[in-house]
Amino acid sequence: MTAHARTEIVVLGGGYAGLAAALRLAPQHRVTLVEPRERFVERVRLHQVAAGQAGAVHPYEKILAGTGIRHVTGRAARLDTAGGRVEVETNDGQHLDLGYDRLVYALGSRTKVPALVPATAGTGTTRVYSAETAADLATRMAGRSGKRNGRLAVVGGGLTGIEMATELGEAHPDCEIRLLTAGSLAATLSEPARRHLRSTLDRLGVRVQEDAPVEDPDEVDADAVLWSAAMTPTTGLAAEAGLALDEHGRVRVDAALRSVSHPEIVVAGDAGAGWRMACATAMPTGAHAAGTILQEARGAAAPPFRLKYVLVCMSLGRSDGLVQVLHTDDRPRDLVLTGRPAAWVKERIVSSTIGLLSYAARHPAALRTLLF
Repeated sequence: MTAHARTEIVVLGGGYAGLAAALRLAPQHRVTLVEPRERFVERVRLHQVAAGQAGAVHPYEKILAGTGIRHVTGRAARLDTAGGRVEVETNDGQHLDLGYDRLVYALGSRTKVPALVPATAGTGTTRVYSAETAADLATRMAGRSGKRNGRLAVVGGGLTGIEMATELGEAHPDCEIRLLTAGSLAATLSEPARRHLRSTLDRLGVRVQEDAPVEDPDEVDADAVLWSAAMTPTTGLAAEAGLALDEHGRVRVDAALRSVSHPEIVVAGDAGAGWRMACATAMPTGAHAAGTILQEARGAAAPPFRLKYVLVCMSLGRSDGLVQVLHTDDRPRDLVLTGRPAAWVKERIVSSTIGLLSYAARHPAALRTLLF
């Protein structure tokens, strides 16, 4: 690859990480984004979707307008690292063979649900749901509007499970909601933060059961189960192609976010090893992965990726929230913001995320603000 040459780059995944990478690369290279959805989903708002609130989706056609990025609506089926090619099954049944000089692997993660039976779109015909099927859960909950004694169990006491439980508890006060967690509630947060969470859940009528591990949704006595217990990286394609993975199934990377076994591939977002799975890490890793490609295309050395954690923000319904201040290594401080001020901060941060991506479509250099 010669310095300053426009190269063929394929970005797998159009979430926070993949979109940030594609937008930063587009002015200087030919970029193809492989993403089966036609609309960008604000994953950090899926608890609101579960509660029946609108929004959280934005057409890629609008976001990518004028960027020169080619959006292929399909699924990457095979990765040929030796030949530098990706086989794609498009949504309309075609098979494409895309060549690349560099590849960004940003396929993210998904909720790992044991024995999940997919819902028929819009019908709510399954008993088990996850964040990915939040709209189906909203349909089911709307269908029981006005009925009493409905029982919903949220499995998972991490941040996703807590946001789901509180949002649904506020939206459906007549529903009996339990939050089950294998260990302690929000174990990664400080004790002041956890005290506020317990108080909020109690106010909303959500019953918390700690030290209550669940192996299978069928074990749970409830009308519906919302599974938020575990996330798994979407790295099956990487494993089949021979990329080195860590013990958690995430792609191992070097300091510049290159695959340690296939350095022509850079990795961003939840599929990569070395950082917490979150929107807060997805966009910075996406921007840095793109920066690695840009630097190396110029013949320069790519700088190491350094991430300094600042905050964890949570929605606890529409009128309450929690902002946990962190040490730079992701350990919680005792400093927390709660109530309406925290809810306001969380909303501003979430709004600024899609706002920055939309702005970066016209001003890609703005993504450098994500790098510390």
